[in-house]
Amino acid sequence: MNSIDNSRNAPVFVTGAAGHVGSNLVRRLLNDSIPIRVLLRHEDNNEGLKNLDVECHYGDIRDLKATRNAMEGCQGVYHVAAKISTIDGNRDHRREIFETNVLGTRNILRAARETEAGRVVVTGSFSAVGYDLDDPSLPSDEAMPFYPMVRTMPYERSKSQVEHECWRAAAKGQEVIVATCCAVIGGADFFPSRLGKTLCDYTNGKLRAYIDGGFEFVAARDIVQGHLLCMEYGRPGEKYIFSSEFKTISEILDLYEEVTGIPRPARRIPSAVMLAFSEVASFYLSRYRPDFNQRFTPGAIRLLKLRRHASLEKARRELGYQSTSIREAINDAYAFHYNRPNAIINPDAKFPTEKSEFATASTMTNKNLQATPQGGST
Repeated sequence: MNSIDNSRNAPVFVTGAAGHVGSNLVRRLLNDSIPIRVLLRHEDNNEGLKNLDVECHYGDIRDLKATRNAMEGCQGVYHVAAKISTIDGNRDHRREIFETNVLGTRNILRAARETEAGRVVVTGSFSAVGYDLDDPSLPSDEAMPFYPMVRTMPYERSKSQVEHECWRAAAKGQEVIVATCCAVIGGADFFPSRLGKTLCDYTNGKLRAYIDGGFEFVAARDIVQGHLLCMEYGRPGEKYIFSSEFKTISEILDLYEEVTGIPRPARRIPSAVMLAFSEVASFYLSRYRPDFNQRFTPGAIRLLKLRRHASLEKARRELGYQSTSIREAINDAYAFHYNRPNAIINPDAKFPTEKSEFATASTMTNKNLQATPQGGST
């Protein structure tokens, strides 16, 4: 069932449109000739929407009135915006996560009801899906409840509460579906995301060691497809998990080496050792240098240690979901960042010669001419 009334030629409403998932979603919708209205904040990095044919409104999802005004006249809502974090942070940080993720979602759902905007697809998080307590590596499905009896990150708890807001709205008859997202890899990553920055740091020789563990990764194109399938065929009041492949960190580094041509770090730090170090470092940085980019936080390490797997049976059975490969997603991410100014500056990084929608002949040629005198390899 498609809840978007195309006969009205009304725009689809998208929040978080400048972020990694959002910018890929917007590009896919534009490719499908669907008019789009986005809600942005002036203070954010909105580079991902530059030169795109979208209708921009400015406001904050924490402001119900501004959200409602921006949504008026739209048909179909993709609520992608969220405050993503893997740190515990200070009181202000935790409050921002709660107000943005939980109260912001409540406002989106209420605004959609009051403006009769139709079906709402909310981006969920795999970290808010439960797991087998005796063997966390067993595949998790949508029926497993979030387990709050262990230490969890504020972001994880907030996304669990986001689902609660969705189910409350669904109980009132609202058409809302949750598209559960795993760790995203792909192009159009303008912020960039944590994984995007890690890929750049790796290629630039700044990643000198790694920890063991694994997680479910999803290609940007796959999570976008999941959102579209939820809008088209999803059952109201349900959630669907979307992933591409489970990969260990070692396997991800193997793919990084293959795609970039840069040797992977040989040093592996035991996760228990890194966890102890990160507890101290993150405590200090979160309180005194909150803007510092923390790569291996205690929360991230704990997730990697669980080696969680996802069951895609429901999404495949009910929506016809089919995943692509993480290698292709890494190639897209590399091609995108390689062509961004100052993102990848290592002259030994190989050119993204494989076909990717994010690699253009003109930008690659220009960069090749600049890199070759410095000893760049082909």
